[in-house]
Amino acid sequence: MDNTRGSLFMILAMAAFAVEDMFIKAASVNMPTGLVLALFGLGGTLLFMLLTKQRGEQIIHPALLSKPILLRAVSEITGRLFYTLAITLTPLSSASAILQATPLVVVMGAALLFGERVGLKRWLAILVGFVGVLMIIRPGLEGFTPASIFAVIGTLGFAGRDLATRAAPPVLSNMQLGVYGFFVLIPTGFALLIYSGEAISFDPGASVQILGSIIFGVIAYNALTIAMRTGDVSVVTPFRYTRLIFALILGIFVFGERPDLMTLMGGLLIVVSGGSTLLRNRRAIRSAALAKKAH
Repeated sequence: MDNTRGSLFMILAMAAFAVEDMFIKAASVNMPTGLVLALFGLGGTLLFMLLTKQRGEQIIHPALLSKPILLRAVSEITGRLFYTLAITLTPLSSASAILQATPLVVVMGAALLFGERVGLKRWLAILVGFVGVLMIIRPGLEGFTPASIFAVIGTLGFAGRDLATRAAPPVLSNMQLGVYGFFVLIPTGFALLIYSGEAISFDPGASVQILGSIIFGVIAYNALTIAMRTGDVSVVTPFRYTRLIFALILGIFVFGERPDLMTLMGGLLIVVSGGSTLLRNRRAIRSAALAKKAH
């Protein structure tokens, strides 16, 4: 039952993340992207501060200045900034498909940074996943969109954030991490606004869309936290890939996108390679548990 509940919450989280992306992409049509990012960060910061205070926790904790948290902040900025640029400048479906490579990058990073053992089959799965990414961005080919590189950089940033979160001091709660993660988006958004030279302009419709992105972003974050703390990680994590399905649906019906065969095949390769990696990890954990029980 825990695994079923965790899987359902993971699906809810991915659906909410997809809706969050939809609102941000729509709001950026009528308002500067930097302003959208700053307001999104401000709203998320205030909501997570409220949740943190309700739990009786410190908002500014001494561990805030620890190396993993500072690295997490840099990774959060990189991931959010470039992925936001990707979904505003490229089709939501293709940007989301590239983002599905994040678990593969995390596995590779865990091997290189934490010394975790990664067998040949996992390395092959990672290679297949990156082939899928290349099929989507198509460097050097006619269908190549330079802005799609932003999705790749954003994926690397989110993978770095996940790895830094793993090394974060355990005294910090998910609510506190949420405060810090959203707060860094405020100066990042304004820096992008200054760099782009766009004038600050508010649009009533876009303001409502930003509010929607904040609400669904917090729902997604909380659902993701519940999912990862309820079921077995190896069972729950593969449901992350449902985000691509929701993004495809929203891209087609809201933005009129028509993903071509190469994009769909590339997304499928990423999902299959990532899913096989997670499934192999689940089997390894189960085998280790059985061996320990036997002894």
